[in-house]
Amino acid sequence: MDVAALKRHCRSLPGSAETLHGAPANILVYDVGGKRFAYFKTSEPERWRFSVKVAPERFLELTDQPGIKPARWLGHHRWVTVVDVSAMPAVELKPLVAWSYDYAWNRLTGRQRAAIRDEASGAGVPVR
Repeated sequence: MDVAALKRHCRSLPGSAETLHGAPANILVYDVGGKRFAYFKTSEPERWRFSVKVAPERFLELTDQPGIKPARWLGHHRWVTVVDVSAMPAVELKPLVAWSYDYAWNRLTGRQRAAIRDEASGAGVPVR
């Protein structure tokens, strides 16, 4: 999976919003209902490194793999950074995004989830 495909995948999730934060943050953030579930670094030397929150039991397993490390500033909150998205198969990457999205989704209020469901059903998008 390349960066463009991963960006499309993140945007396709129900209620997903994409926000570009310029300097000094230089990140492209994906959130649902204001809860962040993924982001890309947009400045050199870390351009297009991708970060997601992971399950507690996966954090050590993932950060022991080459090309995956604790995310800067958020590593202590179980966020990991995939250094090269194209080196990680989509069958491994998509479940990580799904878990992070679900974690953010479950932290929304019932009212927020209902509003996102209503908006998505009007657009014909399946919702969790």
